[in-house]
Amino acid sequence: QVQLVESGGGLVQAGDSLRLSCAASGRTVSALLMAWFRQAPGKEREFVATISWSGSAINYAGFVKGRFTISRDNGKNTVYLQMNSVKPEDTGVYYCAARAREVVTTEPSDYDYWGQGTQVTVSS
Repeated sequence: QVQLVESGGGLVQAGDSLRLSCAASGRTVSALLMAWFRQAPGKEREFVATISWSGSAINYAGFVKGRFTISRDNGKNTVYLQMNSVKPEDTGVYYCAARAREVVTTEPSDYDYWGQGTQVTVSS
């Protein structure tokens, strides 16, 4: 089992920056592929970014458009999402997810472990 705990969310203004963290514990060797998803009120959970174990394979959703950066520190068992130039439409609950297989996927159902989420609210 892998436990994931997100932190770093909050209320910010449009154009601000925010860094989310996801700390993994337990059987972290099963967290080969890490990802961030988000869910806005009344909407389905959507893919934001994913990163492989080595960090060599990174994928972003189109709406990121160079504003967000995903990274990981395996020594600290932590994945980060640096969010710059945030917009009101970035508002939602951000979830960290882990997958035991390193095959890249953007489907939430393909992920094995989830955190509880951290709220990000961007005011205009």
